[in-house]
Amino acid sequence: MTTCPAGHPSGTTDYCDVCGTPIEPAPAAVPVVPPVVARAEGPCPECGAAATGRFCEDCGYAFPSGPAPAAVAPEPRPGPVAAPAWTAVVTADRAYHETVTSDIAFPPYCPDREFALTGATVRIGRRTASRGVPEIDLAGPPEDSGVSHLHAVLLAGPDDTWALVDPGSTNGTFLNDGTDPVAVNTEHPVRAGDRIHLGAWTTITLRKD
Repeated sequence: MTTCPAGHPSGTTDYCDVCGTPIEPAPAAVPVVPPVVARAEGPCPECGAAATGRFCEDCGYAFPSGPAPAAVAPEPRPGPVAAPAWTAVVTADRAYHETVTSDIAFPPYCPDREFALTGATVRIGRRTASRGVPEIDLAGPPEDSGVSHLHAVLLAGPDDTWALVDPGSTNGTFLNDGTDPVAVNTEHPVRAGDRIHLGAWTTITLRKD
């Protein structure tokens, strides 16, 4: 038996058979939705296995239900440690000039110059229009005319090392306190603190910061 909106019992379900009032169908039942269980994220805290569901497949650990925890950003890894920087310090060396038989006068004023050693090859010499500008340009002023346009070359080696090569300079290249020039077209290992003498008064000291 159906009851109409006016409260009359009715044998029909569309209109009340007493007063004729339309009878609306009963509202459909709202289905109950079960709570959503957050899927576990990250490794199992018990055994470290990867989480793939509500329970750990390896040890059976029950992951907590509820909202998934906020993802934690990984800590940034420290970058690679930069290798110590190499520099070449160019000076006017009076002591070296006194050992050289030359008509080139020692300069009255010549401030020190520093050049960073970068790349695989560092050329030492004086710039020209045809050869360009070497990495260590000794054109001055003041200019040591005893330095060839391409006088020497520093070659980068493995493990942050360097080697000196004289490709055939006019007046030779001297290393530290040596009285004989280094052999031409031969690599000579150099270290921080070594002094390269060339021209009439130029000394290049290698430094590693």
